[in-house]
Amino acid sequence: MKAVPSPVLSARQLSKRYGAAIAVDHADVSLHSGRILCLLGPSGCGKSSLLRLIAGLEQPDGGELRTRDRLLFGAGAFVPPEKRGIGLVFQDFALFPHLTAAENIAFGLRHLPAPERRRRSVELLERFNLAHRADAWPHTLSGGEQQRIAIARALAPEPVALLLDEPFSGLDGELRAQVRDRIVSGLRESDSAIMIVTHDPEEAMLVGDELALMSEGRIVQCGPPMDCYNRPASIGAAALLGRVNVLSGTVAGGIAHCLIGAVPAPHVGDGPAAVLVRPEVLAIAEAGTECVVADVKFGGAYFEVELSAGDQRLVMRTAGQPPTVGDRVMVAVAGQPWVIESGR
Repeated sequence: MKAVPSPVLSARQLSKRYGAAIAVDHADVSLHSGRILCLLGPSGCGKSSLLRLIAGLEQPDGGELRTRDRLLFGAGAFVPPEKRGIGLVFQDFALFPHLTAAENIAFGLRHLPAPERRRRSVELLERFNLAHRADAWPHTLSGGEQQRIAIARALAPEPVALLLDEPFSGLDGELRAQVRDRIVSGLRESDSAIMIVTHDPEEAMLVGDELALMSEGRIVQCGPPMDCYNRPASIGAAALLGRVNVLSGTVAGGIAHCLIGAVPAPHVGDGPAAVLVRPEVLAIAEAGTECVVADVKFGGAYFEVELSAGDQRLVMRTAGQPPTVGDRVMVAVAGQPWVIESGR
């Protein structure tokens, strides 16, 4: 089995209070060289606070923070932000208006000889497809171009880690997808460990090699996007990545029995449990659980069908022709639900 590389940055049990409010509650996060971790959670859950603690803009109340073998915080140590080797890009980009795009990128390289500064600036302009904008002033750049210059500037000193706070939130629709793809492509050419803060689950799964799911100041699950989506650690973790049906069930001998039938649960002990079923895992079949169609909504690439089965409601998504409101249909599982112990 291939060994997992050591993290280049690790936060352990980081905590931060603002008065009586707990912003970050014993958070554990690890970043790896050349990989993107998306920190996902709703507004106000503590994502930006955790980013600021890692960057050194605020001091934690407890915990430990390291880059490789260097202690940044803990045991009485606190390394200031400018000495951490960590890059940071805010939502407003903060480009210097009196410097060209190329000069902005080279700003943090004043310790290098001029030829080396120019070489590095040209290299990053080309990486982000902006070589033709090298001499442009920031106010003449589009929002997406300004963003790429800000990221290139943060990457220029070759930081150990680069933190981006909601980098795509100011863009909409197709432009957002185009800018995101260009930026992510440029980021992946870097050896830096990348953390992107976002509240968009689809974006997090499309971009991240790893996810860190955050709720009420706590990291509730970490792992590859597919694992987090298909094998959530809790009902709350499941909901952070999209709609999920939560069914009451009982486990006996590694099998969970619930409204939709028997579901394998080899990792769960006997007793009450919750069966988590994503809407796309359900399908209309010849045999299954009888349901009444309560509502049908068009979602573009799919139809969302709300089903009633006794006193329980289910949501199903289908790309095919949906049933009609009032129809009685048989619904079966077309994929793998996930069972968790009661109370998780």
